[in-house]
Amino acid sequence: HLGGYWGMIKRLDEGLGRLLDALKSLDLSQRTIVLFTSDHGCHFKTRNAEYKRSAHESSIRVPTMLHGPGFMCGGDRSELVSLIDLPPTLLDAAGVPVPPAMQGRSLLPRLRRPEAAWRDEVYVEVSETQSARALRTANWKFIVAVQGDDAARAIEAPSWPVYTEETLYDLSTDPHEFVNVIDLPRYAAVADDLRARLQKRMTEAGQAGARIEPAPARRLATVD
Repeated sequence: HLGGYWGMIKRLDEGLGRLLDALKSLDLSQRTIVLFTSDHGCHFKTRNAEYKRSAHESSIRVPTMLHGPGFMCGGDRSELVSLIDLPPTLLDAAGVPVPPAMQGRSLLPRLRRPEAAWRDEVYVEVSETQSARALRTANWKFIVAVQGDDAARAIEAPSWPVYTEETLYDLSTDPHEFVNVIDLPRYAAVADDLRARLQKRMTEAGQAGARIEPAPARRLATVD
């Protein structure tokens, strides 16, 4: 599939160039914002049989580009941004008040002032192939999922009452997520912190009461 993927990137680049040229020729470029994004990334089954819907980096790192007034800063940004941040950003850029019920945050204050506060985590939900939830920070990825006999039924449900710790990655030393350290005692404090933070984000997303069980190895360690 790689050739087709490169072809789509080339076609997108050409189409985006035509669009921006048209805006410039119509004298609309200074009052038009263009956003390109996607719903997921792709790893071309390099993680064995895993489908595109997963909490791994190659799936959740979504291509996104903003162009227009307020966004011509140049280059890439390293902040952790969620898709839910994009609607408030567009409303803010258009001068429309952001409804308080929106959970996302506008990027514009951060783009205007590098010292502006910004959260250091993003929340991820995975469905269809498994029911999983994840928290991604600058240095860590913590993933929980429905396990056992409930896994197949949970795929069709918006949420499930019990999740189990599945994976912990140290992204600072393992950016390609090859080594799961969830069962190593020296990472217990990190896992406990991320578990509490993920639980909070799940509650905010409407999954109040959902429980996260420790990974089997961590449960045994606790008993010992």
